[in-house]
Amino acid sequence: MEFDDDFYLEEDKLGMTVTSGSVNLEKDDSNLIGISIGGGAKYCPCLYVVQVFDNTAASRDGTLQSGDEITGVNGVNVKGKSKQEVAQLIQRSEGTVTIQYNKLHADPKQGKTLDIAMKKVKHRLVENMSSSTADALGLSRAILCNDSLVKKLDDLQRTEDMYRSLMDHTKRLLKAFFDLCIVYKRFGDIFCEIGVRELQQSANEAFNQFGEAHRQMEKFGIQMLKRLKPILSDLGTYLHKAIPDTRLTIRRYADTKFEYLSYCLKVKEMDDEEMQFAQLQEPLYRVETGNYEYRLILRCRQDARAKFAKLRSDVLVKLELLDSKHVQHLTEQLTRLISGLATYHSQCQELMHDKHWFPIELDMVGTTLQSDNRSDSIQSEEDDEELLDTEGATEATEAELVQPLADITLNDSKPQQEAKPGNFEDINLLGDF
Repeated sequence: MEFDDDFYLEEDKLGMTVTSGSVNLEKDDSNLIGISIGGGAKYCPCLYVVQVFDNTAASRDGTLQSGDEITGVNGVNVKGKSKQEVAQLIQRSEGTVTIQYNKLHADPKQGKTLDIAMKKVKHRLVENMSSSTADALGLSRAILCNDSLVKKLDDLQRTEDMYRSLMDHTKRLLKAFFDLCIVYKRFGDIFCEIGVRELQQSANEAFNQFGEAHRQMEKFGIQMLKRLKPILSDLGTYLHKAIPDTRLTIRRYADTKFEYLSYCLKVKEMDDEEMQFAQLQEPLYRVETGNYEYRLILRCRQDARAKFAKLRSDVLVKLELLDSKHVQHLTEQLTRLISGLATYHSQCQELMHDKHWFPIELDMVGTTLQSDNRSDSIQSEEDDEELLDTEGATEATEAELVQPLADITLNDSKPQQEAKPGNFEDINLLGDF
């Protein structure tokens, strides 16, 4: 059964709506308005905008978008014409061209199908592969793979590691200086205590001045730590805010790039499908019903490309600012650190410069140490006298106890009887036999 050339199936808009309008575009020196056209006779019932090129009259005007249907040129109805005929109408026009169109109102979420999500995953896998590996696996590579901006993530990670190590080292350095200040304070307290107990005036002054100098060094150290402590917060701001924000922007850029590449690959697959059916001279349902699915993908690709271009510009600006700020910021913080340490050492050197505290002459006879020894000897003599008195008292007590014992006689109160002869009884030891 044969069909007339003017017969078309009813358009399948996939739930999308269209509104009519017209726009006047000024042609450039190349006699172009900056759009490419698709569809048209003999397979598609409508003509539509495939792409709006950058820096052209159409892109600057912003009215026409990918997927919009072209219904007329300068008032001439182009329904049923081929895209070559419409292109000739535009080229024959001089100066300003009036384009009548049907605006396609498409929801970008409708174009984010499972197929697009799978293509994004594939692009993520192919991103870090070499060309030979991707070809061996049968994975096609897009023109934006191995993007240098995405590789900046490795440089950003190295910068982050360097800043984290620098912060840790600075913390340990400031903590060591704080411990040193505590030692200075205790050292000064001990020398001041020795000076207070010293009887000789010159030694007293020397010890006190030496101790006060160490106490002053402790104060200078605390002041230095207060001045240098903001360095840690500044390094932390760069480490915990600037670098993560740039990394997040790069990852968003990479995700948008993969989405844009997925739509590009989807458009190519649909173009190849149309060419195959055209070569076989077989009808393709989506083309015969207005090709709205293809036009939806074109609109999504245009939106993804605009978002991709904007994020790419943002990434370039942030990376440039981050690099310049990295050098300037690091130089500034190191200068502050070295300046603070130099000021502290200058103050300490000024405290100790041209001071003649040593050697300290001590009068060992009148020193606190000798006084302590003298008091110890006096105390020992008193202890010896008390010990002698105690021994004398002990001997007297023993004499008093021994004398009464010497006067005691051992006499039995009962008189003993004298032994008389013949008092023993005769005993027959042999018995009576």
